[in-house]
Amino acid sequence: MERVEIDTKWVSTVAGIWIQCTSGSLYTFSIYSSILKSTQAYDQSTLDTVSVFKDIGANAGILSGLLYSSATSNHHRLTGPWLVHLAGAAQCFLGYFLMWASVVGLIHRPPVPAMCLFMLVAAHAQSFFNTANVVTGVRNFRNYSGTIVGIMKGFLGLSGAILIQVYETIFTNKPTSYLLMLALLPTVNTLLLMWFVRIHNTNEGDEKKHLDSFSLIALVIAAYLMAVIILENIFTFQLAIRVVAFVLLMLLLASPLCIAIRAHQRDSDRISQIAFIERDQLIDDSNQLDAEKIHVRQDSAGHHYLPSSTDQEMDSNDRRTLQAGENLNLLQAMLTVDFWILFLAMACGMGSGLATVNNISQIGGSLGYTSFETSTLVSLWSIWNFLGRFGAGYVSDYFLHLRGWARPLFMVITLATMSIGHVVIASGLPGALYAGSVLVGVCYGSQWSLMPTIASEIFGVVHMGTIFNTITIASPVGSYIFSVRVVGYIYDKEASAEGNTCTGTQCFMLSFLIMASATLLGSLAALGLYFRTKSFYNQVILRRLIHSLRD
Repeated sequence: MERVEIDTKWVSTVAGIWIQCTSGSLYTFSIYSSILKSTQAYDQSTLDTVSVFKDIGANAGILSGLLYSSATSNHHRLTGPWLVHLAGAAQCFLGYFLMWASVVGLIHRPPVPAMCLFMLVAAHAQSFFNTANVVTGVRNFRNYSGTIVGIMKGFLGLSGAILIQVYETIFTNKPTSYLLMLALLPTVNTLLLMWFVRIHNTNEGDEKKHLDSFSLIALVIAAYLMAVIILENIFTFQLAIRVVAFVLLMLLLASPLCIAIRAHQRDSDRISQIAFIERDQLIDDSNQLDAEKIHVRQDSAGHHYLPSSTDQEMDSNDRRTLQAGENLNLLQAMLTVDFWILFLAMACGMGSGLATVNNISQIGGSLGYTSFETSTLVSLWSIWNFLGRFGAGYVSDYFLHLRGWARPLFMVITLATMSIGHVVIASGLPGALYAGSVLVGVCYGSQWSLMPTIASEIFGVVHMGTIFNTITIASPVGSYIFSVRVVGYIYDKEASAEGNTCTGTQCFMLSFLIMASATLLGSLAALGLYFRTKSFYNQVILRRLIHSLRD
């Protein structure tokens, strides 16, 4: 029987997917926030303060990027992405365990700054998991970076819904036990799988076909979770039905391993066939083989001359970017205009998207939606978020390979569409919140795939983790501006005459029109990035893809 090799880029991808599936604990804050509030005697303002540190920890991933760059700077077997995973696992356990110990009274009730630190450490773990899995995926599949980023980011987006299914099946109405689970499950899962996440600088056969299979599984899991969420909001599931649904979910999550095994077997067959053909050719006509070697050497010399001259021409005409194959570090990237264009676009797009999801319940209440309708909107947000994360990466890769469209063009399109979504919500028309939340949710998720991929292409992959995590800081910055300085301020102003509540379209209309304008500004900034990098994509990225496919 043929032995299945476990040290391949396909097994690495599956391990990364499984780690991502337990990394989104931050999206389940609402499950344990009530027990945290009651046991620690917090008011709503204090709880919101703790929640802010959750957002800061998740988006401040510079340290994870620096550690990844250091751990992968040499290819020694004793270093690699597993060091980043290990650091994330330690933070995840420490942060959530201390929160659980505070809730159950194992330690004395900590002061608010200490609880904020616990939350910050727990949330910071996500950036380590995410950086290790996403950057390793890009380095393993450089020709399809958008697709692999979409897959990894998509499963991270689904992880919140997956963890909620675990909670509702095993820990129903036990948020304290759920906190302990968050300290143990992601930590143990990462410690078991991190050894398989490795960088493989190989081009193995039909990568696109196998990546499409991973994508299909992600879509099936998203559809399954959406169906379960909708049915749970309509019917009351008995324990037996819930267990069956959970087992089916686990089987779906295990299915990527079958793709990894199939991909390895096909690659092994392809290598064997190539070796057999080459051996036959060597035996049949060694003289002809020598002639072919000379011919190939000449073609190779001519083939490699073109990108060299093109790179020199690009570098003389465009001082913004270094020659193909050269990588910028964080400081070099921050000295470019492209970096700050990306930062501005993300502050507008991610910031307004976070402000929308953070206030969607209050928006529904002001417009007369029932609690059932608003809870359904919140539950389905993770699905729209996934579709954006996955779809933007896949579609941008497709058109880059097929039509040569520069990837920033899709950032222009998604931010402009998000602006339309904000206008739809601002209208306050019947059903507008449903339609608007779909548009905003999908386009918000898109930025999480497009930005890291664009950063890797413009600035290189060596310091990708540090660079894209620095740009990600734009998300909490934008969220603070829009949530506190725009939405919160205008809502309080409108509600002042009627106490602390506000009803009617005037509560959020102006806020969402402002966010629509800001997102449109972000789209125009992305349009500028598109024109600045259009020639770069034509001369470098497409040529790099062609050369890799030929090899």
